Amino acid sequence: MSAITTATDSAPTKHDPKKLFVSEDPGWDRLRAIKDKIAWVAVSVAFLFAMIPLVSLIWTVLSRGILRLNAQFLTTDMVGVFGGMTKGGILHAIVGTLLITLMATLISAPIGMFTAIYLVEYGNGGKLAKATTFFVDVMTGIPSIVAGLFAAALFTLTVGTGYRAGIMGAVALSVLMIPTVVRSSEEMLRLVPNELREAAYALGVPKWKVIVKVVLRTSAAGLTTSVMLAIARVIGETAPLLITVGFIERMNADVFNGRMTTLPIFVYQQYSQGAATCRSGVADCMTTINEERAWAAALVLILLVMILNIIARIIAKIFSPKGR
Repeated sequence: MSAITTATDSAPTKHDPKKLFVSEDPGWDRLRAIKDKIAWVAVSVAFLFAMIPLVSLIWTVLSRGILRLNAQFLTTDMVGVFGGMTKGGILHAIVGTLLITLMATLISAPIGMFTAIYLVEYGNGGKLAKATTFFVDVMTGIPSIVAGLFAAALFTLTVGTGYRAGIMGAVALSVLMIPTVVRSSEEMLRLVPNELREAAYALGVPKWKVIVKVVLRTSAAGLTTSVMLAIARVIGETAPLLITVGFIERMNADVFNGRMTTLPIFVYQQYSQGAATCRSGVADCMTTINEERAWAAALVLILLVMILNIIARIIAKIFSPKGR
């Protein structure tokens, strides 16, 4: 009987998981609750302070830009518009923005992703990988005006002076996009569990096919986000495009010939003109028309970025692995 009692007493007791972190000291529990409440209040206040400039920006652009945002503004260009005329639109700027950004993405996305794949899958911490990482970090901080000067000098040496085309702006923007794509894609590729790679290697799958079928497929959503971050980084750039692309009042859909206008340049050009002077006898004169066009173009630019992000999320959802 004593042996049975001893065995029962020595058996491990089961603890309630909910009571593992509950102290028997009520003072300690109150102190912990106070600290938790203080941390919650601090995080909430920081969040509210961070939201103030964002909400203010959106409200300002929306309230001022909605005045000129209509079908006529979105489907016409600025040919024949001068003074305080209420005509004119941003169709040429929208087309220029989309074409130049598309060309920049086609240049920078493959280069950035292939560089990230090398750093993660093949670099192994070697000298070339370290040097590449160093130069990518340096490129991340270069001013945008330097990228514009680089593209202008490159095309001046290869094509000749006086050449202006959308491809010049695309090259300038790609210089700014590549570091963002590399660093973001590198982090996304490192998040892929090594167990997936090892399982594929154990089946005898070649490394290049493991990267294509396993690594890239698993990180498809993150890679798409990386490209979108790079696009958002450059779609509002003005300085490099002023140097390389310039400004034009009519539509130009040829990125390899002639000047083009983008939305940021259109906003800068319109806002820098200030208030238009009304002339007597002109019925369609409005003193603030230039500023209204600038705010409306800024609103369209924000909406364009939002639409591109939605499209990117849809693409990422389609190509990302499906859970069972």
